[in-house]
Amino acid sequence: MAFGWIDEQAELRRRAGLVRTLRPRPAESPLLDLASNDYLGLARHPETVAGAVAAAGTWGGGATGSRLVTGTTELHGELERELAEHCGFEAALVFSSGYAANLAAVTALAPHGSLIVSDAGNHASLIDGCRLARGTTQVVRHADPDAVRKALGTHAGPAVAVSDTVFSVDGDAAPLAALAAACREYGAGLVVDDAHGLGVLGDGGQGAPYAAGLAGADDVVVTVTLSKSLGSQGGAVLGPARVIDQLVNAARTFIFDTGLAPAAAGAALAALRLLRREPQRAVRARAVAGELHARLTAAGLEAVRPDAAVVSVRAPSPEAAVRWAADCRSAGLAVGCFRPPSVPDGISRLRLTARADLSWAELERAVRVIGETRP
Repeated sequence: MAFGWIDEQAELRRRAGLVRTLRPRPAESPLLDLASNDYLGLARHPETVAGAVAAAGTWGGGATGSRLVTGTTELHGELERELAEHCGFEAALVFSSGYAANLAAVTALAPHGSLIVSDAGNHASLIDGCRLARGTTQVVRHADPDAVRKALGTHAGPAVAVSDTVFSVDGDAAPLAALAAACREYGAGLVVDDAHGLGVLGDGGQGAPYAAGLAGADDVVVTVTLSKSLGSQGGAVLGPARVIDQLVNAARTFIFDTGLAPAAAGAALAALRLLRREPQRAVRARAVAGELHARLTAAGLEAVRPDAAVVSVRAPSPEAAVRWAADCRSAGLAVGCFRPPSVPDGISRLRLTARADLSWAELERAVRVIGETRP
């Protein structure tokens, strides 16, 4: 029978407590949201929404084609210029998603004969980029510059190290300055995904590479998403102009994909301008994360100290994590639930988002619910 193996796989997932389901959310929800990636609370901000509406009214519902045909509007150019300026890089290129941006950066910058050194904790989009690239990939220990240095020392040709700046599971930050130093010893490039750093880290949310003193470096390339701190949709690659030109000419997820919808570009641009006008939002997001961690650990929960806005709480098993998240939901609290294979170490977690617009009273309520429903 065609696809008969699917039933076997489904049963294995059920036994392991790894079944995933879609849960459509209503436009208005009574739940306290600690599950989304809306770090700055901008997804529903009136200026973000107005940016989307204005862009759709001007440019229509879609980009109408790939970026190299009809899919590049003046709005895309504005967004790219302002993103590059905000993050301190020479140029930027916008994609239809952060996933597409990561695939583009890794595949277009790791040709045949090159070495890709990839952190063991990297996001799936970076991992898939490594799989699709023509270079050879070597996976190294998590957040270990010496392991990167050792791997680079085994290769004589072109090389690039690839890492998240803030890892999505536990919210821990990569040692960017040390990684860059290791790469420079061997003339290698550094590609980092700042999905969880943009809008949260650095002065005014300029990102983790900016905070590490790497912004504008000719050997550093940064990818970002527009769907987290900027409350919209899409992604971008930032770096030297010659790298961006390489992506325009060689990145398949740019060349063959329809351009980002104007409404998403307009929303992201409005949110970026709001962040630049109100840089304290980044400070508030970090403060909320620190306070959430302090209250969780004071309540006796095993929480990982956050380096940005992600706070994770360990669960004893995949089944317990699913039940815990469901019990939180029943008590009015939405939390993320990370289980294998999403977690590289196999340890299931509740994943909490410390948004800039959360009040201390809401944090207290969240901690109380999580504590009362713990397995």
